[in-house]
Amino acid sequence: RGKGEKYKVRMPKLRMVREYKDKRKSIDDVERNIFKFKKSSEEKSKKMEKEEKFFRETFMYDKEIRVLTRATAECSVPSQRRVDLPVTAGEQLDVIDAVQGHAVICRNSQGRYGYVLVEHLNFR
Repeated sequence: RGKGEKYKVRMPKLRMVREYKDKRKSIDDVERNIFKFKKSSEEKSKKMEKEEKFFRETFMYDKEIRVLTRATAECSVPSQRRVDLPVTAGEQLDVIDAVQGHAVICRNSQGRYGYVLVEHLNFR
C-alpha cells in the first residue's frame, strides 16, 4: 500500500443504498397522497357542477351566479320540497338571489342550492 491508501476510510456501500431507498419510498408515499387529494377535489368539483346544472334547470336561472352575502342558519329546518334547501343550525350559507318575498336562494357548503326562508337566517 502507498501512503495515500493507508488512511482511506471505507464506507459500506450497502448501507448507503438502503438509506436512499427509504428516502425514495417516503417521497413516493407523499406523491401518492397528493394524487389522492387531487382525485377527491376533482370528484367534488364534478358534483358541484352537477348541482349547479340542476339548479339552473329547476329554477330557470340564466344569470351569473354571484354571492350577495353570507348568512348563518339560526335553526335546523328539513326540506319539504326538492327546491327547498335543508339547513342545520349554525350552517354557513351563501345568499345567491332574493327572488320571492319571504325566501332567498342560498347555496350550502356541499354546493346544493335551494330556497330558505329569511326568518331562519341571521345576516350578521
